[in-house]
Amino acid sequence: MTDHPTSSTSIFVDEGQDPGARRALVVRGGWDGHQPVETTDLFIPFLRENGFDVRIEGSPAVYADAEYMATVDLILQCNTMSTIEKEEFEGLRAAVEAGTGLAGWHGGIADSYRSNSDYLTLIGGQFGCHPGKHPDERTGEQSDNYVPYTVNMLPEAAEHPITRGIEDFDLVTEQYWVLSDDYIDVLATTTQKVRDWDRWHRPVTSPAIWTRQWGQGRIFVSTPGHRVEVLEDPNVRTIVERGLLWAAR
Repeated sequence: MTDHPTSSTSIFVDEGQDPGARRALVVRGGWDGHQPVETTDLFIPFLRENGFDVRIEGSPAVYADAEYMATVDLILQCNTMSTIEKEEFEGLRAAVEAGTGLAGWHGGIADSYRSNSDYLTLIGGQFGCHPGKHPDERTGEQSDNYVPYTVNMLPEAAEHPITRGIEDFDLVTEQYWVLSDDYIDVLATTTQKVRDWDRWHRPVTSPAIWTRQWGQGRIFVSTPGHRVEVLEDPNVRTIVERGLLWAAR
């Protein structure tokens, strides 16, 4: 699917809607480098196959519509380095507290609204940085920050419905150094190494995949997901698909 704009124009899926179906709201936009349209398009068919009617928005303005938000079972957000108005955030938080699920990956959820500390508290983990290649190897492209790293599954998450049956796996992409609190339930971690050119002096372990309960709502975050090719990794895609279903009301 390639016909969805990233503007604030709403797109409703009206044809053949099942009045008993669950509703998924996709909010996407922000920095184009994270491919908000292409990456969410990977999962919209999956949502439909699992019984969701899907509405797509190009900004968080819809969060301020309390009447509509009360009907939403799942929010899939992919909106990086953007801004959110006070009433929009309050609508989002109220929906989650009332039971709407919130899910996403990478900067689309963990680096969405840096200037709103209440949003950071809602999500529980915030992108800090992504240390990259040796300075001599950098060319000014996104790939400067692509490094090989491992996503380590936690033993206590071995039977979680999102991560069951998935073992440690390797990626070559942005490795998020995440600032987080201890109210998140971590399913997987990743550890920043100390290289000769780094300024920190011991390895730093960050959450890579986590969940969070806020009021009656569930929140799911996967830090892997920089671009389409990362989300097409079988492990990442399985985790995200399961995370969407887990988070939904």
